[in-house]
Amino acid sequence: MEVPTTLLNSHLIFSSFLFFTFHPFFSMALDTLTATESLSINQTLVSAGQTFELGFFSGSSQEKSYVGIWYKNLLPRTIVWVANRDAPVRSSSATLKLGDQSKIVILDQNSSIVWSSSQSQASNPVIQLLDTGNLVVREELDESSGKYIWQSFDHPTDTFLPGQKLGWNLTTGVNLYLTSWTSVDDPSSGPFTFKIDPHGDPEFYLWNGDSKIIYVSGPWIGHRFSGVPEMKSSTSFNFSFLANEDEIYYTFELLNNSVKSRLMVDASGVLNRYAWVPDSNVWNLFWYAPKDQCDNYSECGSFGICNTSALFVCQCMQGFEPKNQQAWALRDGSDGCKRTTKLECEGDGFLQLQNMKVPQSSGAFVNRSMITADCKALCLKNCNCSAYADSDFVNGVGSGCVIWTGDLIDMRSYVQGGQNLYIRLAASDLVGNTTFGNGSNNTKRVVMGVSIALGLAVLVIAGCFVWKRKTLQTICKGKLKKKVSRAGVTERSQDFLLSGAVQSSQRGFSVEVNAEDLELPLFDFDTIAKATDNFSDKNKLGQGGFGRVYKGVLVEGRELAVKRLSKESGQGSEEFKNEVKSIAKLQHRNLVRLLGCCVEREEKMLIYEYLQNKSLDRIIFNKERSKILNWESRFNIICGIARGLMYLHQDSIIRIIHRDLKASNILLDAEMNPKISDFGMARIFGGDETESNNTRRVVGTYGYMSPEYAMDGIFSAKSDVFSFGVLVLEIVTGKKNQGFFNSNDDLNLLGYAWKMWTEGKGTELLDPSIGCAYSKHQVLRCIEVGLLSVQERPEDRPTMSAIVLMLSSESTSLPRPKPPGFCLKSHPAETNSSSRQDESFTVNQVTVTTLEAR
Repeated sequence: MEVPTTLLNSHLIFSSFLFFTFHPFFSMALDTLTATESLSINQTLVSAGQTFELGFFSGSSQEKSYVGIWYKNLLPRTIVWVANRDAPVRSSSATLKLGDQSKIVILDQNSSIVWSSSQSQASNPVIQLLDTGNLVVREELDESSGKYIWQSFDHPTDTFLPGQKLGWNLTTGVNLYLTSWTSVDDPSSGPFTFKIDPHGDPEFYLWNGDSKIIYVSGPWIGHRFSGVPEMKSSTSFNFSFLANEDEIYYTFELLNNSVKSRLMVDASGVLNRYAWVPDSNVWNLFWYAPKDQCDNYSECGSFGICNTSALFVCQCMQGFEPKNQQAWALRDGSDGCKRTTKLECEGDGFLQLQNMKVPQSSGAFVNRSMITADCKALCLKNCNCSAYADSDFVNGVGSGCVIWTGDLIDMRSYVQGGQNLYIRLAASDLVGNTTFGNGSNNTKRVVMGVSIALGLAVLVIAGCFVWKRKTLQTICKGKLKKKVSRAGVTERSQDFLLSGAVQSSQRGFSVEVNAEDLELPLFDFDTIAKATDNFSDKNKLGQGGFGRVYKGVLVEGRELAVKRLSKESGQGSEEFKNEVKSIAKLQHRNLVRLLGCCVEREEKMLIYEYLQNKSLDRIIFNKERSKILNWESRFNIICGIARGLMYLHQDSIIRIIHRDLKASNILLDAEMNPKISDFGMARIFGGDETESNNTRRVVGTYGYMSPEYAMDGIFSAKSDVFSFGVLVLEIVTGKKNQGFFNSNDDLNLLGYAWKMWTEGKGTELLDPSIGCAYSKHQVLRCIEVGLLSVQERPEDRPTMSAIVLMLSSESTSLPRPKPPGFCLKSHPAETNSSSRQDESFTVNQVTVTTLEAR
């Protein structure tokens, strides 16, 4: 039967009306709004090339609506700009349109202005969304001129896009900088900003609030920033920097249209660069800062050099010594260094340092047209000059001039990259790698004389060393009392490092402790005993299979945590050596800092920084104390642990599998920042080594071990990922995986979380002590990340870098988890474990009970 044409047309019109009325979002298929048009809360604008989309979206609360720009064809939605981030719409309907004076306005349901752009003058203005992600107001007839009356690129939020500028317009006084979101699902202005300081040699600063500097990029040196050695233009990217009388800015462009990239400051205060590569269908994190301890601003104070390749990251250069020797001995270099010899002005010379990030440069003198020789001469003429360097350093060739006066701050050295830096020294301190000034022949003779004297001194020291070596071997066996400084650190502890091998015995077995394994300050046993009140129980912080941990206080008031290896411990000296070797070379804000060790009187002790809030398990598994950790704190703890593990797996100088990640091995500082501790069971693997290993000795803690490790002894970085997933679910729920019991289900925590999540009841897993102040989106995302991490097959689990991305970016898509690897059956009689110590052990030494595959 044929349908009448008029009836068919009426049906189509009505169907279209229903679609556009009730479909939650529909595109107007336009990139432009004229003065007579408006955009409602369920409509969007789409750029001409279908790259970006503009519309309303909801944040953490469905009661708040924002206007934002996101990538059109990437799921989940990746928001790059928000108009009314601090002025949300709080009504069920809203409109965006052109208002008076050519301003873009957002109106609520009462037609009241909620937000507006700055006023501008145009006779016939239109709003247009460009394929660059730039929202502009322009004259209707000026589409191809590139002249804009107003543009969103001049008002960045947390994201920096290709073609956008970051920096100062010196003519208008406008400063373009990034400001983080408050949280991953709350676009309001957060505390973290990334902005340029135009003074001296301009460089970018990452700030927390208005007073705390987190990270400094270093100045632009012709092709990259001094503090970003891995930054370079390629076939996909081109980075550029401009500084003239009118403006100072940094920008980048994409040379490959199939690649997308963005730079953003996330809600945790980390600067991230992401790239969307064709066929990957996911944002890849390929650079972030701060990455390591040396990225932290002024980590080693004035005149200190930070070096992640060293066992202690802070170093004093030739001609300098620590300002605070006691703090330095405890691996705290924040007080920096001081000159050993006062500058003489005339006759001074320069120490050349290579592969350097230059000092903070906001107060430096810059002349980009000056040659290096003239720069050196100018520095010598100024008695206040501390150092000089080339302002541009491209492909190993320098040009231009930067001169610093006063203290030098935020220096670091690199294995590769960086540039030459010339430090001014008194002639008497110049030995070896130096460049001399234009001093007299007398000055040169002085230097030669000093060199001869130093040569004689070396011969004397060498003779003393032969005697000292034998003496130190006796000292380390406990047969001679050490001479100690007031800080309790053995004087000249580096002599011990040169003394070869030291034998230490323990309950019937002997192990050789090599010098390279103990390249740390040595503490005197009597000093540690006094600091801990002779290892009094009142100072005991905790214990495990390794022994006990005590709080210690030195005479000067410095607090320490002392890990005393038990003589009955199954771990023994091998684990002691392993922990020293592993953690001594690790430098990250989410790893506990090792200060020194004690190997005396058959004792083996590790001395750590003391963290006020002790271990995570003492809080989250305690019904009363768990209330002090709100959701924001728990989420920050999860993110911090993830970044610490990512550093261990891929970013540290030595790559490490922890093998015993658990709540009791996560320590919390005064601000509840997490630090991973206890590396006694860690394994080091090289860059050319497979991450999959097999061992006949399975060590770890029940409830945290991956199935392939517990059953077959196969461990890899994915074993740590499994433990991390368990830890995430414990932090969210406030319940232990080991000993978990649910009256309705014979499941452990992993199985119970899987059941609740698949039934759409994920938020019911949340620890009740958190209350109602939490982000539902964040909670569900953490649960999903936790479940992804505990999947049975290691290859199904994400890497830690992928997990960091999942947690830090709302836009990152998450695959659907598969069931957990296994569930440990528990019974009511086994659940009374809240008072039991969470101990590590060797699985081979116990009987493995029921393991059920899921």
